[in-house]
Amino acid sequence: MRILFITGEGFEDTELLCPKYRFEEEGFQVDISALDWGEVKGNKGYIVSANLSIDEAEPEAFDALYVPGGKVAEKLAMHEAIIRLVRAIARLGRPMAAICHGPLLLAAAEVLTGRRATCYYKVSNSLQKAGAIYEDSPVVVDGNIVTSRQPSDIPQFMKETVRIFRET
Repeated sequence: MRILFITGEGFEDTELLCPKYRFEEEGFQVDISALDWGEVKGNKGYIVSANLSIDEAEPEAFDALYVPGGKVAEKLAMHEAIIRLVRAIARLGRPMAAICHGPLLLAAAEVLTGRRATCYYKVSNSLQKAGAIYEDSPVVVDGNIVTSRQPSDIPQFMKETVRIFRET
């Protein structure tokens, strides 16, 4: 299974690194994409290497999508190329997971309209305004989409995400 991560400068370190390592433990291939390829620095200073730019990411090449949190997710939602990419992956029926501010990117791509989801509580109003049905739970699964609130929810979130990614 090949998973596309979409991120940028200022990602929430634990919400990118813990899932990355967990997916790799499962034998999944992780590709990290950003606006440009190269080094991307998280809020706490961790650096990951984006091996793809958003423009290089071909939706058909990926089996799943993952969006870590951090306020960068809101900024990424303003880039039309990223919105097009998320929509294309959704049209293919691929499973998706997002945590913290990450669901805002899915909402901007209109993937969460009418669907149950959760996110960091401070941005829950934005999620609802985008048409999602907000639930304040550690993890929410709605079909092939898994969302979560914050780093402390990662164990439950990853258990459900791995299950959905394997099943879908």
